[in-house]
Amino acid sequence: MDTVITHRKLNSEEILAVLKTFITEVIGQEFVEEMDITRESSFTRDLEMDSIEIVSFSEKVKAHFGEHIDFTGWLSGMGLDQLINLKLDDIINHIETCQ
Repeated sequence: MDTVITHRKLNSEEILAVLKTFITEVIGQEFVEEMDITRESSFTRDLEMDSIEIVSFSEKVKAHFGEHIDFTGWLSGMGLDQLINLKLDDIINHIETCQ
């Protein structure tokens, strides 16, 4: 699923499903089974992802949705507090805007 580029616009629920798949691939099924992953889930607080896992996740997002969403550029424009509090909803909104 890493290198599939989406050609049709996905709605927010479809994007959430894709992101959940990436999270599962990065942190493992055994950890995801114990979590309720929602749009309001934060990467550091709720999903307890470390920086290496977040980088791996972002690479999957870039590979799947393509360079036109400029995920890395979007993240690099954020301050430390924004990154620490980043939620799935923020990413979903960014992807919807860029599609």
